[in-house]
Amino acid sequence: MARIGTGSRSSTVGARRRALVVLVVLGLGLALAPVIFQMFDRGPKGAQMLQEFRPFMTDARLSGFQRHIRNIDAAVHQANGRVVVRLEGHGAAAHKRFDRRFPGFAQFREDWPPINDDMGGLMSLIKSNAGNYRAVAALPSFKVFPWFFVVPGVLLALLAIAGLLAPKSWPKLRWAAAVVGIGLIAVPIGTQMFQRAPKGGRMMTAFKTIETRKKVETIQGYFATIAVGQGALRLDVVPALKRTGLSERDIATRYSDVDTLDKRWIPILNDMTPMIGAMSDNVDNYEAIKSLPPFALFPWFFVVPGLLIIALALLPGRRSRQGGTA
Repeated sequence: MARIGTGSRSSTVGARRRALVVLVVLGLGLALAPVIFQMFDRGPKGAQMLQEFRPFMTDARLSGFQRHIRNIDAAVHQANGRVVVRLEGHGAAAHKRFDRRFPGFAQFREDWPPINDDMGGLMSLIKSNAGNYRAVAALPSFKVFPWFFVVPGVLLALLAIAGLLAPKSWPKLRWAAAVVGIGLIAVPIGTQMFQRAPKGGRMMTAFKTIETRKKVETIQGYFATIAVGQGALRLDVVPALKRTGLSERDIATRYSDVDTLDKRWIPILNDMTPMIGAMSDNVDNYEAIKSLPPFALFPWFFVVPGLLIIALALLPGRRSRQGGTA
């Protein structure tokens, strides 16, 4: 009977040592995960991108951007319709005369439809992801995210090493290890990571076609084209209307869309230019975040190790008591 007890205790000690070795490896793996995924470099870049996008990712601001695009579109259509009639009359021949007289606006009118489609789609896509942005921005800062792995990983490794070096201390230390596991599981639950992280992933997927150097340069080119078209309206078309005997008040009343664009161009430019600047400045930051594992997996990077730690920390203790009983 003593031999059975001795064999059982020996088996328990062996199982406990194996569990402790696994816990050491698991702890080191957690601590090294941010290094492997370059989180210390990429995390701050992600935090910077989220911070610089913050002023623009509100429903009110994004609705304002959409309104700017509609203002420009309305002015182009009004100038190409009622203004042409006022200055040159009706018919195709009148349009040709208008185009020869105002070549700057004529070129802008041809360039505008694809710009309008692209910019309108861009604003709609960004606005549809405003909620996703707010979800990921509500998570802990990407700057501190790596430490959520390093701190519990190092602590777990130290506890397991202490258990290997001083086996008699493990029955007490294992509860501390279990607390580490519980803490890991609590992180995604407490931060609502299961709900927020997938939304962040959807935002990153949506921005894949936006946050590129080529796309940003294209948008910057759009604004240069719009500026030329607005300049043609302000410097050529509106003065021509005045020469027909219309006052500024008459123009504002009869051609309100043209007048609105003329008066609001500087505010429009001042409103949208910072957003384009933020997009340009964060192309590299976006690439850094995109290189991280998919956002939807992040909660499981806490839960799975947490469950393993709890199981490895507690199961050997129960076996030890069984061995003692035997």
